[in-house]
Amino acid sequence: MSIGKPLPHDAAPLHVTGEARYTDDIPLPAGALHLAFGQSSCAHGEITAIDLAAVRAAEGVVAVFSAEDWPEMPDCSPSLGDEPLLATGEVHFVGQPVFLVVAESHLAARRAARLGRITYAERPALLTRDQALAANSRFEGGPVIWSRGDAASAIATAPHVVEADFEVGGQEHFYLEGQVAAALPQEGGDMVVYSSTQHPTEIQHKVAHALHLPMSAVRVEVRRMGGGFGGKESQGNHLAIACAMAARATGRPCKMRYDRDDDMVITGKRHDLRVRYRAGFDAQGKILGIEFQHLIRCGWSQDLSLPVADRAMLHADNAYFLGNVRIESHRLRTNTQSNTAYRGFGGPQGVVGIERVVDHIAHTLKLDPVTVRRRNFYAEMAEGGASAAQASGVLPESALAKVKAEGFAAKAEAPGTGHRYGAAHSPKAEVQTTHYGMPVQDFVLRGMLDELERTSDYQARRTEIARWNAGSPILKRGIALTPVKFGISFTLTWLNQAGALVHVYQDGSIRLNHGGTEMGQGLFLKVAQVAASVFGVDVGQVKITATDTAKVPNTSATAASSGSDMNGMATQAACITIRDRLAGFIADRHQADAATVRFEDGQIKVAGESYDFAQVVSWAYQARISLSSTGFYATPKISWDRVKGQGRPFLYFAYGAAVTEVVIDTLTGENRILRTDILHDTGASLNPAIDIGQVEGAYVQGAGWLTTEELVWDGKGRLMTHAPSTYKIPACSDRPPVFNVALWGRVNPEDTVGRSKAVGEPPFMLGISALMALSDAVAACGDGSVYPALDAPATAERVLWAVRRQQGHV
Repeated sequence: MSIGKPLPHDAAPLHVTGEARYTDDIPLPAGALHLAFGQSSCAHGEITAIDLAAVRAAEGVVAVFSAEDWPEMPDCSPSLGDEPLLATGEVHFVGQPVFLVVAESHLAARRAARLGRITYAERPALLTRDQALAANSRFEGGPVIWSRGDAASAIATAPHVVEADFEVGGQEHFYLEGQVAAALPQEGGDMVVYSSTQHPTEIQHKVAHALHLPMSAVRVEVRRMGGGFGGKESQGNHLAIACAMAARATGRPCKMRYDRDDDMVITGKRHDLRVRYRAGFDAQGKILGIEFQHLIRCGWSQDLSLPVADRAMLHADNAYFLGNVRIESHRLRTNTQSNTAYRGFGGPQGVVGIERVVDHIAHTLKLDPVTVRRRNFYAEMAEGGASAAQASGVLPESALAKVKAEGFAAKAEAPGTGHRYGAAHSPKAEVQTTHYGMPVQDFVLRGMLDELERTSDYQARRTEIARWNAGSPILKRGIALTPVKFGISFTLTWLNQAGALVHVYQDGSIRLNHGGTEMGQGLFLKVAQVAASVFGVDVGQVKITATDTAKVPNTSATAASSGSDMNGMATQAACITIRDRLAGFIADRHQADAATVRFEDGQIKVAGESYDFAQVVSWAYQARISLSSTGFYATPKISWDRVKGQGRPFLYFAYGAAVTEVVIDTLTGENRILRTDILHDTGASLNPAIDIGQVEGAYVQGAGWLTTEELVWDGKGRLMTHAPSTYKIPACSDRPPVFNVALWGRVNPEDTVGRSKAVGEPPFMLGISALMALSDAVAACGDGSVYPALDAPATAERVLWAVRRQQGHV
């Protein structure tokens, strides 16, 4: 079987040699034109005059468009219809596209775009959350409030209370490949679009709408992206629409690529927010009541802010049962870039809030934060409500054990290998529900924390760090262990569907197309492994073609960690249909039961005979058996009422835990991650090699969000951190020098493809352990009377300020 094998990424050789073809590498027909936007220099104001004479006269310019040139302005929004392609009379943030230049070259277009002269009547700009809150500038009209129990009364009667404000910054996606698109006009007015997008169907829909065409007249193709992280879920709409409009107007192919500075200035970021919390708890650290207020900066348009803010609320509990809870979410409209999807889609903002609360409680009670976490965990059922057969049986070999056996890596022993369901940490208990009413039946974090504590030597290291800090006046170390519980599925229920198209050719080769997009995460390889496993052939026999809206229609975005889950199941369904046809055909020839036919090792075995897969396929073709099929999958069991904040928005939860050790310099605030140990739940991994890479990358990206990646705007609304020179993503040298990653390796109790679990977003939140470890190190600088209260990102400056507070200097 191909499923479960640690195969290398299918395009890895192409990546390292530079042969991988991205959208910018696609050769275009002769006469292709290049586009660039002329951008607003004003955060909020009325456009009183536009002088584009110099732009039109510039060398190489073919055409220039502004709002005056189009009777109807195309909309680029994925939601509300509030994002015109070009500003129409008013600008709302610095960097907003105002006019469009079409030129003979990329450089000519960019140079000409700088020659436009725009005059504004400036209006007051709302740049901060406080300004937006004071002006009642928001989406949805008022705050969204979800509650359970009576949080206020529980807090009022609690023996102990903590309350504070916690600032959490945004994050630039910084995909290596920037935003890019191209449009090629076809006969009859049709359009072919190449786009670096996570959502080809949305590009198709928006382009068709802009051109007043049916969706069937627009074909969108995506071979691969050089990273997405949510930033290519909706932000590519502008480029694709602009190219299509210009291509129709000129009759020539058109291409648009943002340079890095333009990309960072124009596109949205992760939503930054302020978390206000008040929690009441007992002497053991058990949370009795808790109140959250999320003040979320959405930017100038709605984009995907509402579901992002919803998911922050959904994950405000993380791994903890909150019996009395109130969450109040304000979605604030500001004159800044329209914030958008980012890996975790709001979940990280919710998780980091409750982890901060638990850390604050532990500091107040002088307890190990891990002790407080355990005391608030959800009850652990018999391994997630597994079936009786599973609960009494020994688990199959874990994914990591397979990795070790095949010589891929021996980073850690596979925890739980051979353990039985319902063992030491699975006492029978009443099923608890989340604050939004979803039963938590698969909670496994108690056992995972036990295992991670043991393999990371957490307790001994914590003792050693305390001893070391006592004798080190300048350098202080800290350590933290934080868990993650993350829901898997789109919260917009109808997006939980996927399709696939599979062809088996008469020589036995297989061609596969599905609705997911490849952005470096290994989705194509995983789905190919699924197909190969169904047919019992080598994965090299399966060829996956570029994602194409003309082959698989009505696709959902590759997001919400659902790519493998949904497209894998759709592909499996298509392959099973063809396999069953082949089984029935060969069984009839041997007067055997089709159920006895086996597909393995490239052979089809029936009635004691064994035939090469390609031979049987050839016979089936000659017998006029269909060798092509579509497959479809709709995620079961989910139902969600976002207005009430009640239901089951997720099929299942993925879990993980990380231990991070850091060191800080108390004179400068400079800090380093020294060691990280991770145990992550991927179910029965489809590909442990790919999954381990995803976990490692997610952790580093999550740690970067909370430590170095600071977004800074000036008082005029201009983004000052708009280039690699001023915006600090983690570099290779920022990885922990000791980095141990293990997969939990227990099967998913839900019926997912191969009983695997999603791995794209959940491990991102493991980076929270780095922030909490920094807090622990800062706390070592004082007498324990002052909570460090580190805001995020915990830059060197913020760490230094926190140290000074501990020392009584602030």
